Amino acid sequence: MKKTITNKKEAWLHAVRLRTLPLALASIFAGSIVAAFEGIFRWEIFVLASLTTIFLQILSNLSNDYGDSVHGADSEDRSGPVRAVQSGVITLAEMKKAMYLFGMLSFISGISLVYLALNDWLLFSLFMVLGLLAIWAAISYTSGSNPYGYVGLGDISVFIFFGILGVVGTYFLHGLQFHWEVLLIGGSLGCFSTAVLNINNIRDIESDEKAGKRSIPVRIGRNAAVLYNWILIFGGYLFLVGYALLIQSSKPLFAFVALPLMFLIGLGVQKAKDAHSTDPFLKKMALSTLLWVILFGIGLLLF
Repeated sequence: MKKTITNKKEAWLHAVRLRTLPLALASIFAGSIVAAFEGIFRWEIFVLASLTTIFLQILSNLSNDYGDSVHGADSEDRSGPVRAVQSGVITLAEMKKAMYLFGMLSFISGISLVYLALNDWLLFSLFMVLGLLAIWAAISYTSGSNPYGYVGLGDISVFIFFGILGVVGTYFLHGLQFHWEVLLIGGSLGCFSTAVLNINNIRDIESDEKAGKRSIPVRIGRNAAVLYNWILIFGGYLFLVGYALLIQSSKPLFAFVALPLMFLIGLGVQKAKDAHSTDPFLKKMALSTLLWVILFGIGLLLF
């Protein structure tokens, strides 16, 4: 039975979904760790990149609450946590105003970040375009007339923004340099972050199918989605091994300490029989991804 929301404060906390923020910050931390390893770390870049990412993630969460309510995915059939608009405590108009607010905050923070980091107008323009794309991606996942999350493209978006662009973009802004091997750490974070989304979609497979939300699990079925989840988990570690080989160091491999935990999460998702038993692994995968980043940093910077 779902928990009932009775007041606006509780409703807004549900809408913001604080438990998603550690995962959003993981790519910023990873890119900053690599920058610190190479001696180009800048605190002001780290702080502003983290702030921008938090604003974008909250914007995405609010938009997801809004869009799923409009399109019917947040119906009574949905088995996940109750949403703010679905509860009736927050209106669609109020949610839309909050989306505008966090869209503006992420835009201001993003401009400050690239202005501080870049002194080249061509690079500034490029990162502004990427920033606007990130805002569009956060809003359009489940909102608008043609939300891309409803046609199964959410996984690609998460892999790109939570993985490749998050890690490589942060690394570049620290020192205005690019090395190909950093893409592999972006690939690791992309795989793990996509696994979080995949577990979420496995949990919601029945209600999403009824609402016409064609997520990857809806398209390929639960059994194939579980196999896909294993590929994402082990794929993240293959990217890590590739990075270690390219920099000719075993230090990054300390992150393998998190593998048994992720293995147990994958096994738990495989054995789960319903949405209720699947849901805890969503939070566990998000936290284990952040743990992976911390272990990666310990190995790279302290060993």
